[in-house]
Amino acid sequence: MSESFKSKEFAKPMIGDQEIGRWKKKAKQYIDNPSKVKDLLTKAISKAENNKQLAIFSNLWDKIHLLFSLIKDWLNGGYKDISKSAMLLIIAGLIYFVSPIDIIPDWIIGLGFADDIAFLAMIINQLDKELIKYKLWKTTDTDPENNAIE
Repeated sequence: MSESFKSKEFAKPMIGDQEIGRWKKKAKQYIDNPSKVKDLLTKAISKAENNKQLAIFSNLWDKIHLLFSLIKDWLNGGYKDISKSAMLLIIAGLIYFVSPIDIIPDWIIGLGFADDIAFLAMIINQLDKELIKYKLWKTTDTDPENNAIE
């Protein structure tokens, strides 16, 4: 096997910090516009619901649902214990997820959602502590209005 094939350059993951940075720049256009975030979230929920039967979603479904719930509570003003940079990362993930043209276009059957899920998984892993903190808040919040998922 040649050295160039073994190189670190070849082994770089398709989705990394540089790719996240590109989508975070787009997220800055959303962060201060709740109606844009709500529209984005609606599209993400619809796409996830329409494809949740795919095996690729099964391992992350609960965490994706938790992420959607966090965004809803943040939008409603019920959950405030999250940094702007964490919200930018979450919004970047949603933008990537709903975008039909990304690393692997969604129309490629069998592969189109693989990169979307990989991107969301990477963001979920980076925000694991935030999600744990949110889940704790969610389970101790007794206001039924804050627990409603519309």
